[in-house]
Amino acid sequence: MPTNDLNGLPFQLKFVRAAQMIMFASVICEPPLGQTTVISHDQANCSHLCIFKAEFTVLIESSISFPEQGWEAVLWHNCHKNGNWDALPLHEVNQASEGVPLAITSKGRPKVYRRYFTGVITRPSNSSAAVEFTLKFRTSASASWKWVNDQSNLTNGELLFQAIHLPRVLSDCFGEFSSSISVDSIKSEVPDTNLWSLMSSIHAAGNKSVFVSESLGVPIDVTRWFALVRIWSPWLAPRHGKDKFKVHEDALLCSFLRRDGLHLVLLAMSGIEDVLTVFKGDNDGHVLMSSRNDGTESRRVRIIAAVGRTFETANAACMYQARKLVSGPGSLSQGLQEAIDAPVDEEARTRWMDNWYDGLTYCTWNGLGQDLNEQKIYHALDTLDKNDIKITNLIIDDNWQSLDNPGKGQFERRWTDFEANKEGFPNGLAYTITNIRDNHPSIEHVAVWHAILGYWGGVSPDGSIAKKYKTKIVSRSQGHETFMPPANITVVDADEAQRMYNDFYAFLLSCRVDSVKTDAQFFLDLLENAEDRRRFIGAYQDAWTISSLRYFSVKAISCMSQTPQILFHTQLPTNKPRLMVRNSDDFFPEIPTSHPWHIFMNAYNSLFTQHLNILPDWDMFQTSHEYSSFHAAGRCVSGGPIYFTDEPGKHDVNLIHQMSGQSIQGKTVILRPSNVGKTIASGVYTAYEEERLLKVGTYHGSKGVGSGILGIFNVCQKPLSEFIMLREFLGLEDGTEYLVRAHTTGEISRPMALHDRVPLVSLELQTKHWEILSMFPIHNVPQHHPDIPKDVKVAVIGLLGKMTGAAAIVESKVLVETNGRLHISTTLKALGILGLYISTLQTHSIEDDFLAMILGKAVPLHTVSKSASSDYLLEIDVERAWKEMKLYSAWNNEVTVEVFMSW
Repeated sequence: MPTNDLNGLPFQLKFVRAAQMIMFASVICEPPLGQTTVISHDQANCSHLCIFKAEFTVLIESSISFPEQGWEAVLWHNCHKNGNWDALPLHEVNQASEGVPLAITSKGRPKVYRRYFTGVITRPSNSSAAVEFTLKFRTSASASWKWVNDQSNLTNGELLFQAIHLPRVLSDCFGEFSSSISVDSIKSEVPDTNLWSLMSSIHAAGNKSVFVSESLGVPIDVTRWFALVRIWSPWLAPRHGKDKFKVHEDALLCSFLRRDGLHLVLLAMSGIEDVLTVFKGDNDGHVLMSSRNDGTESRRVRIIAAVGRTFETANAACMYQARKLVSGPGSLSQGLQEAIDAPVDEEARTRWMDNWYDGLTYCTWNGLGQDLNEQKIYHALDTLDKNDIKITNLIIDDNWQSLDNPGKGQFERRWTDFEANKEGFPNGLAYTITNIRDNHPSIEHVAVWHAILGYWGGVSPDGSIAKKYKTKIVSRSQGHETFMPPANITVVDADEAQRMYNDFYAFLLSCRVDSVKTDAQFFLDLLENAEDRRRFIGAYQDAWTISSLRYFSVKAISCMSQTPQILFHTQLPTNKPRLMVRNSDDFFPEIPTSHPWHIFMNAYNSLFTQHLNILPDWDMFQTSHEYSSFHAAGRCVSGGPIYFTDEPGKHDVNLIHQMSGQSIQGKTVILRPSNVGKTIASGVYTAYEEERLLKVGTYHGSKGVGSGILGIFNVCQKPLSEFIMLREFLGLEDGTEYLVRAHTTGEISRPMALHDRVPLVSLELQTKHWEILSMFPIHNVPQHHPDIPKDVKVAVIGLLGKMTGAAAIVESKVLVETNGRLHISTTLKALGILGLYISTLQTHSIEDDFLAMILGKAVPLHTVSKSASSDYLLEIDVERAWKEMKLYSAWNNEVTVEVFMSW
């Protein structure tokens, strides 16, 4: 082969074979290989309702260690009436004139040549079959072709062209429907969805619960499915499959991607009339409806089903209907209704809840271990102060309580007294909390841990609690893990639960504890006896909720509570303030393989929990850890709280700064997006084992003016490269241009709109790596004044150097004043470096054309600069300006930055 490159220049390698270059080449395709992609009407470039067009983009990367070659790429597909396979040569993009994606690569990766190719296939108007496709490529016209499938573990890609009409009857979605199940069509609150209610009956229970199982049949024409299952009693997790439905655990939610591109979602209802319902599978692909009745009367089993054009719309239709059912007349006990209706100081509650939701939190669990005492807590807090880490909330986790059976395992120990144990807290809980608050004034809230039934092993029959309150010995169901409590445990009786909780929380409040983490809530679901279940499950949930409202304004964390009855009875209704709820199983610092799975599991669980009246808590993590930044990025895009549990002195201060900022009142606040982060629509049916990047989408701000945020994680054991499409961001609107900025590199994309064909970004991530992309709407400055040039584009980027810096924006406005001067006003919840994108920045002088002001005062000139990372980025160091100017605001937690630009 010639050793000159395409420019005719000599190349350093004397002998180069095409096979070598192909072996080390990388190929990315959109739509992706190995995945199923739905081509909907709004993205199919339709010229007629029955004609769909699918657009392809392919990137070939080759090492600059080899001569640059004239690569060719061909799409091989069966998009024909008869299903025969055919070749479509792809057109190479002229990168100078047609525009290409922003390439974000791993730091230190060798440079590569990049060549982009595009092509379009059209589905015949009389065909509804799925289309398969793959790729082949070569270095030149004289070289041999290489199939991408042979070079990787990827299979063919699949295209589904979405049906125009939705099924009108549920029997169109199932075969062999059970005659004992009644099906009623009901009006959906979600446009473009059809909704059904499915019901059957279950007999009354005595001392033992009654169980029944019925078949819904086999879903018709399914290509992929997704389910949220109970991996064990307290936790949910995702499961995926292709074609035949088969789950080994009980499922709460199932979704099926049909070959007509539509989505069928099934939701099993629980928590109504003492009935628990889940889905099961069998070897033949049937969906089984399995129910348990603990009530003394015959009850109804309820399933909700919906079909929609997207998973999100069908899922929302089911969840909205479920909320109606659990919020009907008589759904609240008298005590709970009174607690909700009790008058409160709304201004104070808002301030407390803002600090509780958005304050940086330290938890003692992994950092200080189970042998907890006040000296360890003091030392940990002093060490945080020495590292200038100002936390807002403190959680004193397990092992502060007074317990019996010293020296035994936690499941054999039982709660004896409200007061803290004398060995670790010799002067009592109030003394410890007072010292903490006096010595660490940045701490606004102190929470303590306890189990829903007191402790893991229940209540000690010999303790002061058992002497004060009526108790009962209850039996738990067998067959669970051996580390669980004994089969029979003593607990405070259901009739006394409310009094006990009132007294306990009054005691905590007297000790200056103002919040709780209530764990092991699934123990209620482990109760074996039907009478115990109907007496205890609702009574304890209501008692805990009432006392949390009464004493702590629901500054409470619900943990190990993803059991069906609790999810629907306590967490779904919207008649009380939002509750923090653990969203998944624990963070396990010593198990390396658990960390990618932890992020994956939380992202998929949030597809369900986004519709609950909760703030999902992705659990604590450690900032000095092999996966620390991986976890930090996950917490930042989760839309939930951020807790860390470092060992004293083992802190990554820079990482903490990327997650948080200082308010003008000196409080440390996290930059939490205003919406829950979740797996994006294109990834719903992608299994953990598949070699795809995990994409977690969220949105911050008001519709049309906010920012979409996309957290991207490599959860695989090999480097991955993919295209990122603009349509994968939440909150996009037609007619608006956007730009995207990468957190780790600071790179900014070119302006793009929703209709643009070219992918936004090509992204490569190594194992354990992640990226956060933030999308910002562009303001096109109107030419209301003769001094204003054409096509000036402006975007407010938020705080730079923060993983979710866009979430620091409370409000932003871009205006043109009567004199033609541009006025950009940005209100921030935290101090830091504010970034503004200005397309004409390089034609302006900082000294002559810009004025930045805070509280009506001009900031020092040296706090305003042009960014070194982009020619279009203006930086205002708001934190430095605030400190140097010695500014102060007695009544506000936010700071507004006014920037004026002349032409």
